[in-house]
Amino acid sequence: MTAREPDPSAEDGLEAGLFSHLIELRARLMRAIVVLLLVLLALVPVANHLYAELAKPLVDRMPQGAHLIATEVASPFVTPLKLAFFVALFISMPMILYQLWAFVSPGLYKHEKRLAKPLLVAALVLFYSGCAFAYFVVMPAAFKFLNAVTPDGVAMMTDITHYLDFVMLMFFAFGLCFEVPVAVVILAAIGVVDAEKLSKGRGYAIVGAFAISAFITPPDLLSMVMLAVPMCLLYELGVLSVRFLLKSPEQRE
Repeated sequence: MTAREPDPSAEDGLEAGLFSHLIELRARLMRAIVVLLLVLLALVPVANHLYAELAKPLVDRMPQGAHLIATEVASPFVTPLKLAFFVALFISMPMILYQLWAFVSPGLYKHEKRLAKPLLVAALVLFYSGCAFAYFVVMPAAFKFLNAVTPDGVAMMTDITHYLDFVMLMFFAFGLCFEVPVAVVILAAIGVVDAEKLSKGRGYAIVGAFAISAFITPPDLLSMVMLAVPMCLLYELGVLSVRFLLKSPEQRE
């Protein structure tokens, strides 16, 4: 018996399908990049105003006469533009995620789409909520504490680039920490845990939340509690979401 020869038409069809997917991916990425650039161009004229708003939690709590400084020659120009890019990415993220979803969703099963859609929306909303919580709640309290513990004779003057890096790190950290419910649901969906295990592991989750918050937040107890408590509450929200969205093996049978 001779070996079966590969079907040239099948290989050609596979290559054509792969090529069409690559073309679609490129088109969707280009749309996302165009949206990002348009938003960035709209924000460039108000970049300095955006930085002034970002610096308010610190500037409002600095001693009288203290102010932010620029230790590098190009910092007054580059740093606001850097912030404008981050804000443009922040604003454009729903469009970017939509383009990625539109590319991936045709290959998903119906039950996968049913679970992925709310998870994607929840992840976006929770990340934005974490950033807002850091800006409006945690940062004012942290800067007030840092101002209070500044030794006498030490002028509190922060470099604008270092401040931007610190705030972006805080936003990213708090945004990720607020993704606890999404992470819990994903772990349950792939079978790593279930609602019963999550309930039994509540104590470990609380200890982990305080350990993570102690590592991320500035060195004061109030900021640590401000992050740890929402993480514990979000963990409970994740457990409830698992009970609501995912059925146990007995229920599936």
